[in-house]
Amino acid sequence: MTPCGSCGTIPIFRIRENNPIQKTEDMAIFHLSVKPISRSAGRSSTAAAAYRAGEKIIDERTGEIHDYTRKKGVESADMVLPDGAPEWATNRAQLWNTAELAEKRKDACVAREYEVALPAELSAQERRKLALDFAKDMANREGCAVDVAIHAPGREGDNRNHHAHILRTTRKVEAERLGAKLDTEQAGRKRKNDLEEVRERWASFSNAALERAGVAERIDHRTLQAQGIDREPTQHLGPAASGYERRTGQPSDKRHAWEQDAAERLARAKEAGELERQAHQADRSILDLSGDLQAAKADRDRRAAVAPAVAAGVAGFRAQYEQHKADQAAKLQALQVIERHRLDQERRQAEQTAEVKRQTQAQIHPPAEPERDIGHSR
Repeated sequence: MTPCGSCGTIPIFRIRENNPIQKTEDMAIFHLSVKPISRSAGRSSTAAAAYRAGEKIIDERTGEIHDYTRKKGVESADMVLPDGAPEWATNRAQLWNTAELAEKRKDACVAREYEVALPAELSAQERRKLALDFAKDMANREGCAVDVAIHAPGREGDNRNHHAHILRTTRKVEAERLGAKLDTEQAGRKRKNDLEEVRERWASFSNAALERAGVAERIDHRTLQAQGIDREPTQHLGPAASGYERRTGQPSDKRHAWEQDAAERLARAKEAGELERQAHQADRSILDLSGDLQAAKADRDRRAAVAPAVAAGVAGFRAQYEQHKADQAAKLQALQVIERHRLDQERRQAEQTAEVKRQTQAQIHPPAEPERDIGHSR
C-alpha cells in the first residue's frame, strides 16, 4: 500500500485479514519508495522541500516562489544533519538553495526522496522518533543533510496512512557548502543493491520501534514471494486518478482498467478450473478402463481432498472482488453526496449575496415618488 493519502495515493485493493491463503502472524504494513528530484523531470529541491514542510522558499537560482504555508496535514518538519555539521545547514531554505546552486547540469539529480509508511500501531511521538532515528543514521552513514516531514493521513483515505517524506542531499555537507557527491550517488553504482540495503535498514528501525512500544506486529522488507505470501501486491491509483475521483465522484480510467483486469483474471481462473475438471474426468476414465480399480479409488480420494481448498480459493477471490466493488461504490456515492452538498452551499451563498446586493442598491437609489397634482386655490 502506498502510504501517501494526503499526497494523492489511494490504495484500491487490499487482501482482508481473514483471507485463508494469507499468513496468520501479525504483520504491519511495509512501504518504502525512492524518488529522484531531477531537473530533467522539471523538478527542484526547493519546491519539494517547501511542499513537504509546508513552508515558503524562494529559489535563488530561478527566482520562483514556492509558498505552501497553507498546506494542511504536516505534523512535523525537522532538519537532520551528520554529527559535527555546520550551523548553516539547519536552515531549510539555505540548504536547498545551496543544493540547487551546486549543480550545473540541466539534468542533474539535486535531491533524493525516501517515502516511508510509519506504523499506525505507534503513537505520534514514537512515529516521529522512528523517522528521525532513521534519518540520523542516514546522515551519519553518508554525510548528507536530511529533511524529514511527517504527514497525517488524508481526510478521505485510510486513517492509518501515517507517512514521512525523507528528502536528502546528493552531496556531502561541508563547512560552508555542499561538497562531493555521496558514495551512493556515484556513477556505476548498483542502485538496486543500495535500495535493498535501505529497505532492510528501515525494516530494522521500524521493528525495533515496534518492540520498544510493546507491539507484537512486525514489518518485512522482502517481496511477498520471498515471504511465501500468495497474493498480489497492493495497487494504487496515484495522485492524478485520485484527484479526478475526488473532483467528479466518478471512477477513473485507471480504476476501470484494474477492475477489467481483475474480471479477466477471474474468468481465466474459472476456465482453468473447467479444463482441470475435464482432465480429471479423462484421467479417471483411463484408470477405470485399465482395470486398476484400487489406483483409481486412491486418485479419486486425493482429488476429492484437494477440491475444497481449490473451491475455497476461487470463492475467496470472488468474494474479495465483489466486496471491493461494493466498497468502491459506497465511497463514490459518499463523494457524490459531499459534492452535491458543496454545490448547494455555493448556490445558496450566491443567492444570499445577490439579495444583499439588491437591498444595498435599493437603499442607495430609492425609487422616486410620483409627482402629485396640486390644484391652485381660488
